[in-house]
Amino acid sequence: MYYIVTDSSTDMPQSWVEAQHDFHIVSLSCTINGVSSVPGTSEVAKKETYRQLRSGVVIKTSAVNTATWEECFQKLLDEGQDVLCITFSSGLSGTYAAAADAAKELAPKYPNQKIIVIDSRCASAGEGLLVHYALQNREQGMSIEENAKWVKEHIQHLIHWFTVDDLMFLYRGGRLSATSAVVGSLVRIKPIMHVDEEGHLAVVEKVTGRRRSIRILANRVKEHIVNPEGQMIFISHGDCEDEANALADIIKAEIPGIAGVLVTYVGPVIGSHAGDFLPRRPPLSAIVERKVYEFPCFLVSTSAGTQRPLLVRERPQVQELPLCV
Repeated sequence: MYYIVTDSSTDMPQSWVEAQHDFHIVSLSCTINGVSSVPGTSEVAKKETYRQLRSGVVIKTSAVNTATWEECFQKLLDEGQDVLCITFSSGLSGTYAAAADAAKELAPKYPNQKIIVIDSRCASAGEGLLVHYALQNREQGMSIEENAKWVKEHIQHLIHWFTVDDLMFLYRGGRLSATSAVVGSLVRIKPIMHVDEEGHLAVVEKVTGRRRSIRILANRVKEHIVNPEGQMIFISHGDCEDEANALADIIKAEIPGIAGVLVTYVGPVIGSHAGDFLPRRPPLSAIVERKVYEFPCFLVSTSAGTQRPLLVRERPQVQELPLCV
């Protein structure tokens, strides 16, 4: 047996986390009003974070550092465990690099044990989906080497879609000028985005209006999902649960045979970067078990079963689209 380790940007519900075994989550930290802390994982704690964001509180986030990863890995190695670690996208955070450095530092001290660190190139429930499958693979008897190989092979078979309600998200990330963000917001432009092969955010198209952007996300799931029977769908949202449930209802009605839908919060680490929460709505995302989609703020992905053909169609082409008229 071996441990599967990940970080808190998976954004899985507390009840889901508690149901796992031989599994550990290392938390990214947040600084609120100058005080650094580990964000709470309950829905109540996450809802409070969004309340703070709406009130104007500035939240700064920090990647997991090398020392923290090393402490986690060493504890498990001392217990005789091997470690498979799946991290937040290196295209969005330094968390993977820190975990890889920690594993490299510890490897000579534990020559008979394994530490495998994988860059998920995913975020939020997309990363959670990949971890979900790694846990399933282990339960089905995969060795740590087999599981790591499977995960690496399937990373590019997850498609991540999302939208944000506020274009200031793109402005703050350097992907849009202040003028374009303001004008685009005035005419209610909503970008449809995805996470590219390198784990970066990329604009795919633009639509007008929040309701339309949600409809487009549902359409994207239908267009790209293959063999949906028995698949789970994950939806993550930034404190806009009614809209997340609306998306879930559309998917359940229009994609027969799916096993179920899991709705979860986009956590504060990612949610604090997903939009200006003062007058506007926060993020939302949906993820299909093998396919991930995002909403007002996040994503939807799809991937293949262990022995099944890949369930994802061709990855979308990124378009250079102006975000304002």
